[in-house]
Amino acid sequence: MNPVEKGYQQINGIEMYYEIYGSGIPLVLIHGGGSSILFDYKEVITRLENKFQLIGIDLQNHGRSGHRDIPETFEQDAHDITTLLKKISIEKASFWGFSNGGNTVMQVAHLYPEMVEKLVVASAFYKRSGMMDGFFESMNNATLDSMPEPLKVNFLKLNPDFSALENMFDKDSKRMQTFEDWDENILKNISSPALFISGDQDIMKPEHTVQMWRLVKNSQLMILPATHGSYMMADFNGNSDEKLIDFTLNEIEKFLNN
Repeated sequence: MNPVEKGYQQINGIEMYYEIYGSGIPLVLIHGGGSSILFDYKEVITRLENKFQLIGIDLQNHGRSGHRDIPETFEQDAHDITTLLKKISIEKASFWGFSNGGNTVMQVAHLYPEMVEKLVVASAFYKRSGMMDGFFESMNNATLDSMPEPLKVNFLKLNPDFSALENMFDKDSKRMQTFEDWDENILKNISSPALFISGDQDIMKPEHTVQMWRLVKNSQLMILPATHGSYMMADFNGNSDEKLIDFTLNEIEKFLNN
């Protein structure tokens, strides 16, 4: 699993890091909060690098990308991603976003519809009420100590700067704490085919994923027997449900190729 290209681009005032694997139809991989390209997409890249051109991007304050001292927004991430893609001569692609990355790719489809072929929205949300009961209360009390250890280890391996870790945690937490419900039209106006995925034991309620699916015409729905992301990656203990991940990837491949 070796990238065919990797590097940095100067994007909206920061250096942004990206990696490209394989060749073919471009599929952009957008990680979740507190994460990075390979932490969320290692299993995906292993299985799909000989089938697509996979473009992984580390978002602002994450992984190897630069830091900003302004609040994180999903809209800013969408601007950053599309600016980077244009710089590397990708005019149109499919997008797969996991967790907060799912929110981000919905904003890409909302703000830059001309750049989106298809959309895979995995474990995302658009209304506070869609999250598990108690989620936002726990976010309000979140401290760096409560951040999952594997995410901290992963961040410091890519960027051994503890103050950068604190900045990323602070910006990610504030984005959740201050999240305001999106207007339904953001989803209703998504014009590209979309596939909504979540686990039945995810951090958002399955009913919420169904609600999003109903709002987007040309969309498909897949609810899997899984926790947050365990249908596409190893859990925090490093355990992978290989058969479940194979199943998920098989369905996504079918969706992208049809």
